[in-house]
Amino acid sequence: MATVTIEQVRKSFGGREVLAQLDLHMTDGELVCLLGPSGCGKTTLLRIIAGFISPDAGSVVVAGTDVTQVSPRGRRMGMVFQAYSLFPNMTALENVKFGPRVAGKPKAEQESRAKTLLELVGLGQHMAKYPHQLSGGQQQRVALARALAVQPQVLLLDEPLSALDAKVRVQLRDEIRRIQRETGVTTVLVTHDQEEALSISDRVAVMNAGRLLQVASPAAIYRDPADGFVARFIGSGAVLGGIAEGQAVRMGAHLLPAWAAGHHEAGAKVEMLLRPEFVTLTALDGEAPMGGLVGEVRESIFLGALTRLRMAVAGMADVSIWSDLPSDEAESLSIGRRVVASWDPARPRVMVLGG
Repeated sequence: MATVTIEQVRKSFGGREVLAQLDLHMTDGELVCLLGPSGCGKTTLLRIIAGFISPDAGSVVVAGTDVTQVSPRGRRMGMVFQAYSLFPNMTALENVKFGPRVAGKPKAEQESRAKTLLELVGLGQHMAKYPHQLSGGQQQRVALARALAVQPQVLLLDEPLSALDAKVRVQLRDEIRRIQRETGVTTVLVTHDQEEALSISDRVAVMNAGRLLQVASPAAIYRDPADGFVARFIGSGAVLGGIAEGQAVRMGAHLLPAWAAGHHEAGAKVEMLLRPEFVTLTALDGEAPMGGLVGEVRESIFLGALTRLRMAVAGMADVSIWSDLPSDEAESLSIGRRVVASWDPARPRVMVLGG
């Protein structure tokens, strides 16, 4: 197993900067997700780690050794792509044996290792099948076993689940995490799916426009996003712009309670994150309470035990707040119902705009 350190890596294509002096350190046995929108540079970074692309500047260090100029084959890395890339004329067992065979391992070791890994990925009964006889999820399991068969120091996964249907994707996502933990291999996974990243990562590295905006545990990324982009990209909820004023954020005529606003200089432009689970909506029949944020229910999404409601804020075009309520409580708040929003002032995350 190995640590991986990215130091001051830069890359441009055709004069367009794709990666801007990135620094990232991964510990031995860690699973890190590179998460971000399409075109943010996450696949380019993965391919630089793999050795398929050379950086314009900076270095890639694996287990204390600088491998920036080492060929992909010499880096001892396994890679799984979005496309399964299996050899169609080989069985599952033969596909997994391929890497050890090329490396010159004894036939008995090739066979033993391939069978062990196919058992590990749950395909012990499908070793003799060809790729066209396997489902998409099964093919991707073979690809994962094949990547592990070369005993990599680092496992690289480039959107390996995006071609699968939703149910299979969740199942295989959990299997990848189980296998990664059992093997202990340091793993980098590229995805644009935040649920996927949050559910299986030790840490998430959020990228945008070639930059790393935040690297932290899934819980920290969700609860304490570094800026407005991360807040909007991860999870759901409202990000409201305003001015810090004591332990509140002033948004137009409204003074919104948020104790964290007191940590910022008075008058600073800030953004306040309100997750749906922070917000309670209450039916309003009479006068609005002093300082209350009033609006009407515009959307209701049934999620089983919870119902997600969207409240359009009165007098503020295009400003909405989301609330997750127990479904039995939400039944009385029908579309068009006048409501008031409230929350614990300790819950919102307040960020300096552009900070």
